[in-house]
Amino acid sequence: MKSVANTLDVLDCFRTDDELGVSEVARSLGLAKSTAHRMLTTLLSRGYVQRNAETGRYRLGLHLYELGQLSISRSYLRHAALPIMDDLRLRTDHTIHLGIADGPDVVHLERLQSREGFDLLDTQPWRFPAHVSATGKILAAFNPETAEARRLASFPAMTANSVRTVEEWEATLARIRRNGVAINRDEVRPGAMSIAAPVYDSTGVARAALSIVGRTAIMERSEPQLTRLVVEASRRLGRIVPWGIRQTPR
Repeated sequence: MKSVANTLDVLDCFRTDDELGVSEVARSLGLAKSTAHRMLTTLLSRGYVQRNAETGRYRLGLHLYELGQLSISRSYLRHAALPIMDDLRLRTDHTIHLGIADGPDVVHLERLQSREGFDLLDTQPWRFPAHVSATGKILAAFNPETAEARRLASFPAMTANSVRTVEEWEATLARIRRNGVAINRDEVRPGAMSIAAPVYDSTGVARAALSIVGRTAIMERSEPQLTRLVVEASRRLGRIVPWGIRQTPR
């Protein structure tokens, strides 16, 4: 089991680096260089990593991409959300996100980009700390496990507007619970704004969220209308997802 865990740790090293050498992986994980080389060689043989013939360094392989695509395509939540997201994008002309919580973070299962969104979000990751994302904050406000996970993981700032302390976190979540929506202004990057609404399960816990993302200067002009539209869309999605029954489309 320790060997399996170490191998998964090797793959996690590539979350922040495009390419890594054997020595870098070994140093990052505190492993012997020979151990790191053996693990990378095994991953290479199964297509989980690729080796750059010119530099001898490694990068993630296509087999991981294939598995990731299968996981996404088999998500019932994503399958149910896509037509609602597409309708929301057409009605707002902004980028639409579908997100779920993963520990202290939010992971976007889907991103339908507007024309403007390609410039605004093209280089942005699909995982964010919950405290800097409207999607993450709405999930934390209505899911105690997500709120506590982020609290324990601390609050690294991405901009000057990001939440930085437990006190700010608690005040933010209390405000979101009163309003029913989360709004981010310039917290992930300057000039970007998002509005998120929760998708509840049958017990009233937020299991997913939809968000509208665009340029702050543009979204502020129609904030009430955008808020109404994303709330309506999230409620539509919540009514058709059979939480806990079936997670993949037939």
